[in-house]
Amino acid sequence: MKSMSETPRVPLAELTPGIMLGPLDGRYRSAVAPLVDYLSEAALNRDRVHVEVEWLIHLTDQSVLPGTSPLTADQKSALRRIVTGFDADSIKELAETEAITVHDVKAVEYFIGNRLPDIGIGNLKSLVHFGCTSEDINNLSYAVGIKGAVEQVWLPAARALVGQFAAMAEEHRDVPMLSRTHGQPATPTSLGKELAVIAHRLGRQLDRIARTEYLGKINGATGTYAAHYASVPGADWQAVSRSFVEGLGLTWNPLTTQIESHDWQAELYADVARFNRILHNACTDIWSYISIGYFAQVPVEGATGSSTMPHKVNPIRFENAEANLEISCGLLDTLAATLVTSRWQRDLTDSSSQRNIGVAFGHSLLAISNVAKGLERLNVPADVLAADLDQNWEVLGEAIQMVMRAEAIAGVEGMENPYERLKELTRGHRVDAERMKEFVSGLGLSSDAEARLLALTPATYNGIAGQLVDHLK
Repeated sequence: MKSMSETPRVPLAELTPGIMLGPLDGRYRSAVAPLVDYLSEAALNRDRVHVEVEWLIHLTDQSVLPGTSPLTADQKSALRRIVTGFDADSIKELAETEAITVHDVKAVEYFIGNRLPDIGIGNLKSLVHFGCTSEDINNLSYAVGIKGAVEQVWLPAARALVGQFAAMAEEHRDVPMLSRTHGQPATPTSLGKELAVIAHRLGRQLDRIARTEYLGKINGATGTYAAHYASVPGADWQAVSRSFVEGLGLTWNPLTTQIESHDWQAELYADVARFNRILHNACTDIWSYISIGYFAQVPVEGATGSSTMPHKVNPIRFENAEANLEISCGLLDTLAATLVTSRWQRDLTDSSSQRNIGVAFGHSLLAISNVAKGLERLNVPADVLAADLDQNWEVLGEAIQMVMRAEAIAGVEGMENPYERLKELTRGHRVDAERMKEFVSGLGLSSDAEARLLALTPATYNGIAGQLVDHLK
């Protein structure tokens, strides 16, 4: 009898349609699909076509080369339709051409050149990719794609999530909650204020990301415009380069080697990774609050929490987010460290690295989606928070100590050693309301101070926590 290991199995790699290796293109496709328009291989090729087409139009608009003149409006529209009409057939054609050229950017050059005769400008084939090294096209294409992905997909999703945290902070601004510094009962706060801290931290990072400079260059094989001036010495190639890059919505980088140095990418990825880590911190805190009952999860109809324990509603959205944030940060950190280094004027390590930009943003976007869905399924059982506060009257020790210090400064007798006296009463001991009030009444405080402390409860000892939520506005 054959063992299972000896029995031939269907080779999954040979099935059609092809089975995806990674979860972002399989299980989690719906959550990250919007990034495909900006950070996929097909999107990169479309952006390469876009850059090449706009470079041709730019050169002719300015009549940079002797013998050229601006194209007609119809010719420009026809050229730009190569970009807007980029589809499955275009992807297939490019792949077939690249199989011959074994060079992705050269395939794009041929792809455009083959269409010029139909537009009536076949004589301009030599102008496609004029003066360019592959990196002139690639750095601009990546910048355009990353800018689009961040501004049109990732940032809106991240801002919506921060908005959720802010709305929850406002809703629960006055819900008192026991703090747990070092995991131990501590000076109370409000649930809303703690959620506001998360929203504020995340929002600061988004403001930094929104100010990202997306740099680009188009200056030849080693950044010297050597071929440009050898072929057309009379042109102001720096001005031509700058106006073109800025026309793409990017910031012109005047000093580069063969590659644009990618420093802006490293800066962006560091900021996105920091956002990820703050969100990861929020996930672990929310997970912990769920475990002690501060948040209750609303069950999803028909969903299974545990395969064997039917009572469970597991915090899987937050756990999933944690894992994906860690993967995203790992990739972003690697990209940031790798991309700022290039041997002498050029090496190709960045070529492989940059193909993973979409994966890094995809895992972050997936995490954002999971946290958003997780937050939607949370309820706040105020009675649980109130009961926890009522079990921890010892947290008023800080308030009593500080009032005693203030009384001593004001000249009230008998206020010596307030910390030590409260430590003896509260450290390692549970103190109920009656015992705390008895202690306060025996201190010899001024009538005003005594009245304030006797009126204080763990639920009301949270300063201006609720007001602090207003800072989000």
